[in-house]
Amino acid sequence: MSTHALDDAIGAANAAQKPAVIFIHGLWLKPSSWDRWAEMFAAAGYAALAPGWPAEMGGAAAPETIGEVAAHFAAIAGALDRRPAVLGHSFGGLIAQILAGRGLSAATVAIDPAPFRGVLPLPVSALRSAWPVLQNPLNANRNVSLTPEQFRYAFANSVPEAESDALYETYQAPAPGRPIFQAAAANLNPWTEAHVDSEAVERGPLLIISGEHDHTVPPSVARAAYDRQKRNQHAVTEFAQFPQRGHSLTIDSGWREVAETALGFVGRFL
Repeated sequence: MSTHALDDAIGAANAAQKPAVIFIHGLWLKPSSWDRWAEMFAAAGYAALAPGWPAEMGGAAAPETIGEVAAHFAAIAGALDRRPAVLGHSFGGLIAQILAGRGLSAATVAIDPAPFRGVLPLPVSALRSAWPVLQNPLNANRNVSLTPEQFRYAFANSVPEAESDALYETYQAPAPGRPIFQAAAANLNPWTEAHVDSEAVERGPLLIISGEHDHTVPPSVARAAYDRQKRNQHAVTEFAQFPQRGHSLTIDSGWREVAETALGFVGRFL
């Protein structure tokens, strides 16, 4: 989605007075990874927006920081006449929770979300998934692509190899390395941008979704985020785990089941 197309979509959503949904993709995926989700939500009466990260839209130059990406999507949410629902996958799930903590989301769904400060589990599979970036400190200042083999381990370990290869060809894109370094150091840095105000009064309802076999954000990490978020006394906090699913659960052949769960949750509040 170009900047001009985004402005038009925001204007159309405001003019139609439709409830809006912002989709935020994670690292190594294109904005088009949300196309089928956007169609489903639009058919249900929502104004669906799936913008890219700042550099993808001609804004901030890579490497982008978590703070820059959060500010980008906060500006989009703020341009809408009423608070949107915000759905994010992986690092998009982290950004979605940051926006929720700022009171910018009417309902939030974080799918296999990247960890924030205070989320302590660090499974070996998560380290291995991030290793293509973390193995070289210079990657903090550049974009990094995954090989098909790395993508299969990090994203598509729960689908057949042929499907993994097809997903790679369709959706994989180079990703800035800096956010991974920021998240990796979040519990060592009191001023980290990977910070979520999980107890904010205006956080709104939140659903965290996890894939049982996710290597990149294993269930222990997603569950730890939920355990922190459920301390919020002002809003609903829920957790759902999909069996036999990996990090590709938003784009692989089982995407519809996950999307329907998210749509059902959002529909309860918007």
